[in-house]
Amino acid sequence: MKKLSIIFLYVILIASCGPRDRKVPEEFILFSLEDPNHQAFIASLARYCGQAFAGRQVFIAEGRQSWADRSMTMHVSLCEDGHIHIPFHMDEDHSRTWMFIQENGRLRFRHDHRHPDGTPEDVTLYGGYADALGTTFTQNFPADEFTCEMIPTSCNATWTVSISPDMTTFSYQLKNFGELLFQADFNLANPL
Repeated sequence: MKKLSIIFLYVILIASCGPRDRKVPEEFILFSLEDPNHQAFIASLARYCGQAFAGRQVFIAEGRQSWADRSMTMHVSLCEDGHIHIPFHMDEDHSRTWMFIQENGRLRFRHDHRHPDGTPEDVTLYGGYADALGTTFTQNFPADEFTCEMIPTSCNATWTVSISPDMTTFSYQLKNFGELLFQADFNLANPL
């Protein structure tokens, strides 16, 4: 009970920072994550429920396919029952959704890839659990065993998702063996 009270107070403190016009959904105050940094990160992300934001590629490793010419949008569309879903659109491609899931007290990040008819693609639901190195604003998700079995070349991948401390930028990064391969940033200061 004492641990839950401390987490609750920590989340309230974090939720009170930043823009004042965003209300943290009540269900995320009691989101049962064991790590207070995971809890605070989810509370920060939940502030943007129902909003969409434009983004752009800010880094691509040499030799990888660039998406710099594509229009990017993230939409924080679902915030309930221990889930936050963020469809990630590139131009007319609506096949990707980032999923933050509360699973047995841990924070899991998955990539849900779907065909236009809604059926799952062959490579989908990959990602990992948040490690212990995350902060209130940044979480790292090393590839889990499921991902490693599905995509053996991603066994050493880490996805890093962050919200800037001033709450104006959401960043998504993909690293492999610690080397940055891709980064996209989204402008949280100007909802679409």
